[in-house]
Amino acid sequence: MWTRLLLPAALVAAASPALAALTIGAQAPDFRTQGALDGRAFPLKLSDQLARGPVVLYFFPAAFTPGCNAEARAFSEAADAFRAAGAQVIGMSADPIDKLQRFSVEHCAGRFPVAHADAAVIRGYDVALRGNGAMTSRTSYVIGRDGRIAYVHDDPAFAGHVTGTLAAVRELRAAAD
Repeated sequence: MWTRLLLPAALVAAASPALAALTIGAQAPDFRTQGALDGRAFPLKLSDQLARGPVVLYFFPAAFTPGCNAEARAFSEAADAFRAAGAQVIGMSADPIDKLQRFSVEHCAGRFPVAHADAAVIRGYDVALRGNGAMTSRTSYVIGRDGRIAYVHDDPAFAGHVTGTLAAVRELRAAAD
């Protein structure tokens, strides 16, 4: 039986997306793509990752840009906290896998994978950057182990993505205990 995560009202209000199509409780689209971890490419399937626990799926516009570099470093620094809360982080971008392989070393410090978001993934998660279909918006989803969206943060500023998703993951864990 699926239990809906009830986050504190202030957290939901601060994170409610203005444009994201996926809402809390929606089924997250499964996908298969190429990921990179610490410079090594590997096949990544969302449902395989969810079998291990909740996933923070964060979309970023482009590797090796100032905001995306800072966001990746922030997620990297919080990787142990996400693991302690039972979740894993996956960064997603429309960038090609060879670029993401370098990014996974230089800015993610090998602490979490980044993966290529193709056109189907971008459509499925409604993260096409308005005015530039070759990039994704900065949108983060927390997906529960059941494949349902538990939290959404849609904001071009990277600062709140790590703190918001970590708080949501901790709420998921508390609800499960």
